[in-house]
Amino acid sequence: MSQIFKLNIIGMTCVNCSNAVEKVTKKIPGVKNANVSFTANSGEFEIENDDIKDKIKQKIEKLGYEIATNYEELALKKQNALKRMKNTLLLSIFLTIIIMILHMGLKHSFLNSLMQFILTTIVVFYCGRHFFIHAFGALKNRNFDMNVLVSLGVFSAYFYSTFAFLFPNLIPSKLNYVYFESAAMIITFISLGKFLEENSKAKADDYIKSLLNLTPKMALLLKEDGTTDEVLAKNLKIGDVVLVKNGMTIPRDGVIVDGGAEIDASILTGESLPIYKKVGDSVNAGSLNTNGVISIKITTQNHETLLSRMTKLLSEASTKKMPISRFADRIANIFVPIVILISLATFLVWFLLGNLGYAVVCAICVLVISCPCALGLATPIAIVCAISNLAKKGVLVKNPEVLEILKDTKNVIFDKTGTLTYGKIEVFKTNLSDDLLSKVASLEALSEHLIAKAIINFAKDKNIKFEKFNKEFDNLVGKGLKTDDLIIGNEILLLENKVEFNKNDFKEFLDDGFGVILVAFNKKYEGYIILSDKIKTESKETINNLNKSLIDTLMLTGDNKKVANFIASNLDIKEVFSDILPEQKFEIVKKQKEKGITVFVGDGVNDALSLKEADCGVAMNSGSDIAKSSGDILLINNDLNGILKLIKASNKTMNIIKQNLFWAFFYNALCIPLAAGIFTSFGLLLSPVYAALAMSFSSVSVVLNSLRLKLW
Repeated sequence: MSQIFKLNIIGMTCVNCSNAVEKVTKKIPGVKNANVSFTANSGEFEIENDDIKDKIKQKIEKLGYEIATNYEELALKKQNALKRMKNTLLLSIFLTIIIMILHMGLKHSFLNSLMQFILTTIVVFYCGRHFFIHAFGALKNRNFDMNVLVSLGVFSAYFYSTFAFLFPNLIPSKLNYVYFESAAMIITFISLGKFLEENSKAKADDYIKSLLNLTPKMALLLKEDGTTDEVLAKNLKIGDVVLVKNGMTIPRDGVIVDGGAEIDASILTGESLPIYKKVGDSVNAGSLNTNGVISIKITTQNHETLLSRMTKLLSEASTKKMPISRFADRIANIFVPIVILISLATFLVWFLLGNLGYAVVCAICVLVISCPCALGLATPIAIVCAISNLAKKGVLVKNPEVLEILKDTKNVIFDKTGTLTYGKIEVFKTNLSDDLLSKVASLEALSEHLIAKAIINFAKDKNIKFEKFNKEFDNLVGKGLKTDDLIIGNEILLLENKVEFNKNDFKEFLDDGFGVILVAFNKKYEGYIILSDKIKTESKETINNLNKSLIDTLMLTGDNKKVANFIASNLDIKEVFSDILPEQKFEIVKKQKEKGITVFVGDGVNDALSLKEADCGVAMNSGSDIAKSSGDILLINNDLNGILKLIKASNKTMNIIKQNLFWAFFYNALCIPLAAGIFTSFGLLLSPVYAALAMSFSSVSVVLNSLRLKLW
């Protein structure tokens, strides 16, 4: 039986690097599949047994990349790698400036050329060594990547210049020219581009890093005698009670058992304002106590918190490739060998025309300017930026592939209970006096029924005073509660007790699908309590915006027709299916997919099939575990407006990716002929230096364009 082996990989600078790792590791016997992401610095390998793990590590290290055992080590090594890259770049810039001064400012002599040779050798073989290490590893495994192009370009300039310097008599005087400054500047400019890319890439996944830093290292463990001990947060166990003071961060998911406080969970849920939490309310690790003091009973393990799950899902999502990304990868893999052939053809044409100098310069330019970094960066950086920004808004993307299709959404199908509504019974309306409501609530306080809880909460919200209830009462299952003078229940209970009432008094509520509780006092009908599953405040707004966008809205529910139609009419939902089973939901979703891209939004166990079948399944964080695992998207704050954010993000992300791809293709289509010297008759001949600068500019512009997704 196969298993998934995950690794953190450091040193990959573009998609060609990750493709090289994939290609090499797939050749290892026992590796069924490999998925490597340079943006996430990670790889997933489907292997047959544990013995293959060491072979995978060895192959990756031979390619010139480092392995990190965990996320913390990865973060530290990435930080150190970026620091080394910066220091090497600064040295390369300093030496290249000196080389340029020598090249332009002093008379060309043996000593001048010698100094250029020595300094360029340091730049090439020290500052640029990582290009050659990766290129050698790639060629050894018959793989062509960006490093191969850079290495060929630099070596061509360096070794031609070295030969011309050491053996000047063997080169015609008119061609006796050195390109040391070109070799040095190619390394410097491309290193600068790579540094800017890595820096930008680090900014792209800053939300994931911010999540990792949210959990406090220490926590105040509350002891039985009321005192506290400062302990490591990671050592907390389920059942422990911790004290969280004003300004402190909650260390673990739990339930408030004492006190109340305003909790800022904006980084987790996207809610901009703090929410007041009281005894009995759940709170999440990483949330900030902005005002108040609370005691929290720990309810989860460290790896089971919402924060941990979000971090894990975001990291996994950033490693997955969209179809358009895989297309770009295939193009990049084909592109490198084609560029090498174009470079060789360029050299041969100019050589046969009798111009060796042009042959060398143009061949080098073609190699350097054509590096497909921009093509490789076109999609992954954009995806990481999009999913990070959505996560900040309370929308967790588990499957980034849906971002490619959501812009074309045709249907959005909603479950009712727990999705469009809160999924709990609430008092909608009553015509009882406060005095009678006090008696009713006092009696209901003795019951554990869901209806009783709804009435009690309603009375509390109205600041109704509760009476101490000492009378005997009957709890009649399926009917209601009864004392010697008070009856609370359905029509049957009142009729059995010969209480007369006018059904027209509450008929309209019955017709609309509401639940109706009747109240009688001293054998006299006094009024009603209307119950409903309250519609979420954001449901109306979401449906209206979808309708305005000409997206069809549907509702599927197992509830009766009256209730379903009432909810649908209030929300202006176009089509309703009621009294249906989970299997029927699945079939309806399947049928709707024939009309176009279909999104299903649900929260229950009965929604799992539909969430899987839909083109995009959106699960509520308040829903069942099976629903959350089945969906492509998770709404952390259970806000349905997240659907609109998703569609908007899909449009923006795909626009950015298309812009990036167009730029990458357009750039190469324009620059390769220029680099090859086709326009020399017009006085346009590109030097290797400018080729390196243009290549870096192309890559950096794609990254910067992608980072715009973090601004909306």
